Amino acid sequence: MGYVAVTGGQAAIETANNLTQWYRLKDSDRSLKVEDIEHQMRQLINRVMGEGGLYAPEYAAIAVKQAEGDPAEAAFLMRAYRSTLARNYYSETIEPEKMRVIRRISSSFKDIPGGQILGPTYDYTHRLLNFDLRDENHRDALNQILDHLSIDPKHMSVKLTFQKVTDLLREQGLVGNPDPQEQKPFDMTRQKLTFPASRSARLQALSRGETGAMTALAYSSLRGYGAVHPTIGELRVGYAGVAIAYPYDEKESLYIGEMMLTEVETINSFTLNDDGAITFRLGYGLVFGQNETKAIAMAILEQSLETKGKSPTQDEEFVLLHIDSVEANGFVSHLKLPHYITFQSKLDVLRQSRKISMEQKKNEMRDFKGQEV
Repeated sequence: MGYVAVTGGQAAIETANNLTQWYRLKDSDRSLKVEDIEHQMRQLINRVMGEGGLYAPEYAAIAVKQAEGDPAEAAFLMRAYRSTLARNYYSETIEPEKMRVIRRISSSFKDIPGGQILGPTYDYTHRLLNFDLRDENHRDALNQILDHLSIDPKHMSVKLTFQKVTDLLREQGLVGNPDPQEQKPFDMTRQKLTFPASRSARLQALSRGETGAMTALAYSSLRGYGAVHPTIGELRVGYAGVAIAYPYDEKESLYIGEMMLTEVETINSFTLNDDGAITFRLGYGLVFGQNETKAIAMAILEQSLETKGKSPTQDEEFVLLHIDSVEANGFVSHLKLPHYITFQSKLDVLRQSRKISMEQKKNEMRDFKGQEV
């Protein structure tokens, strides 16, 4: 079959887009409200903001609606939108220690100062489908939840900021001190990622990596295809304040709001530090929203990349280039685009090879019959 030029254009593309919207709406009586997606699909919104690299819950909800719930497509939309925004300011360093905590646990220590706070989590919930959700009444459900919570006004003034668990270990000299050198961080939204990557570039790439890909790689390390199998020193979820330098006096700060973050510090095996003392090695994860599995995976991969070895999770280029959802989905999806010339070339090679092979077999048969005679 010869090469057939394909003609198509704007009309076909517009029809395809209209059909997409038709399939999105055809079986519904009403269009989903963006605020409902934003406030009732927290986990999905948090994931899209993280992978999209933009903390904007409302815009993430719009992206989710536009992408019909596809996280990768929604993250792509977020990154595309972010690339159109002007970069007016860089925030000052966020201090997770000052975070207004809603959840805080440690799997390394049973008793931690301030106590463990379970907060909102599905960790201890039976995985049973709740068919009552089909006919859920918003107001009735909310009142029922408030009755169960039985919030005591006396507890409203409970302290919500806590010292980090790993700081207690650090005070005892059981973990190495962080690098005190202040360096200008790499900005991977403006600079091309090169290898070896700086630690700030590595953390940024991990922070906006695809949750599933990072979980799979971290899982491989835990199963023995790597050198990192930590315990969680502390996992905390809460709201952290964001400030920028005051435009007219850089010594002053200007508070601009707060964002929900998940921070994880993992405790890994021992190492010999520069002072000759044996200390724990820490892994670090920090992501937008409540996204705990990804934050743990980030801490595992971050520490894994700090160790030398031949496993995939210790290969910086392999990890950082394959966890990016936009890059990965784009490259795999590009296979849907026309490859007619490429395939025609393969087809020609195959036909020519088959022709040569058949001629060789005919010659071999002719020679064999000649020998029999």
